[in-house]
Amino acid sequence: MITGKGLQGSLLAMAIALASAGASAYELHSADGLTVNLNVQGAFGVFHSDESYNQGGPIDPGSVTWQEGFLRYGLSGEQRFAGAADSSLYGEFNVVSNGTWGEGDAAGYTDGSERRTAVDKAYGGWRSGDLFPALGKDGIDFSAGSQKVKVGDGFIINGDGLSVGKNFGDGSRDRGGAYYLTARNAFDQTAWLRLGGKQGWRGDLIWIKSDNEVKAKPELGVAVLEHVAEAGTLGLTYVKGLDVDDKLANPFSAQRDDLEVVSLRGQGNAWVEDLFLSFEYASQDKPRGDESAWYVEGGWTFSDVAWQPRVGYRYTRYSEDYDPLFSGFSRGYGTWFQGEVAGNYSGPFQRNAGIHMASLGLTPRPDVAMGVLYFDFDTLDRSQGDLSGKELDLYLDWTVGHFTISPLVGLYQPEKSAEQGGSQQGSDDLNLYSQLVVSFGF
Repeated sequence: MITGKGLQGSLLAMAIALASAGASAYELHSADGLTVNLNVQGAFGVFHSDESYNQGGPIDPGSVTWQEGFLRYGLSGEQRFAGAADSSLYGEFNVVSNGTWGEGDAAGYTDGSERRTAVDKAYGGWRSGDLFPALGKDGIDFSAGSQKVKVGDGFIINGDGLSVGKNFGDGSRDRGGAYYLTARNAFDQTAWLRLGGKQGWRGDLIWIKSDNEVKAKPELGVAVLEHVAEAGTLGLTYVKGLDVDDKLANPFSAQRDDLEVVSLRGQGNAWVEDLFLSFEYASQDKPRGDESAWYVEGGWTFSDVAWQPRVGYRYTRYSEDYDPLFSGFSRGYGTWFQGEVAGNYSGPFQRNAGIHMASLGLTPRPDVAMGVLYFDFDTLDRSQGDLSGKELDLYLDWTVGHFTISPLVGLYQPEKSAEQGGSQQGSDDLNLYSQLVVSFGF
């Protein structure tokens, strides 16, 4: 359980998370237990990088400027049955229009010509209300269809957001761009059974089928058991790889068929209001050998000091051939894209790395959050290339009505250029990176 003291929590993180979940809504109808909402969310960003990286498709050395945007619009609703122990049916349907403009992103995944409109979420479900008191309120919750799935802190699974464009490969895996903003994040097919209430013991049984061609369309089975208490949450997760598309898979992604992952995690404050603790250890049994990833994180909020400073430290280690699966944007900057340049463009991409992170966050006003993040990346097996480097990111999030305005500046220093085994093209110079994202929800 995150108790309000999450270290990298930001207004941008909350705005995008609300947009992704359809939480911001305009009520169209409410009568006789039936509620129907109109959901409209979106974001637009302007990005510039002084340097480029040879990760996606063809891209020239030097500076890159581009823009990304998406608009998500649709309906959600719920029908409550007061005479049937307050059980309910619910569902959501939305469409996302997204695109990339300009020169395409700094890693070469997009070229600026991407445009797409497609269904993202289309699912329905049933909640038990008070039918099973021993399981708590809505102790049984079953849903199926196209929906976002998040497990724990998102270290292993948090949506299907990777969105490359026409510049990647032969262009056949284009999802419409908006690579950074990850406009579409629902899994194509899911069945999700939740058991238990919001406190005490609870669990999940989940079936996921991705239609993301870059990921080779994996199919996964997931089981979760966790205990939720005031001091925090402890959770155990098991993931079983059921299938991949052999025509799309490469030697790395082909191992998702028959992959097994076991994860132990915890997060909370251990009954200390200003403390934040979080950890996870994931062990992977892959056809070509065992891999692992883990992190430990701690921090403190000075709640009685002006601007409520939040300081924190985290160490993460991803083994040489660890598969990050569907790890995704979670509590804010740095989770789980560590470094705005490193996590999105230069690498490392959640494998073959040890990462130190130090953070400072400030809240001058309820509608303003700001902070600085420092990362030190160390490549473990340098025979695979050397993506070691350092990064400093400074951000500010300002909410004005329904809008959140989020400028960010990053300084990224690689140890090696692409010619020396790194990924930055043409030089190992300091990269000045900047972005301005405006997100909204109505």
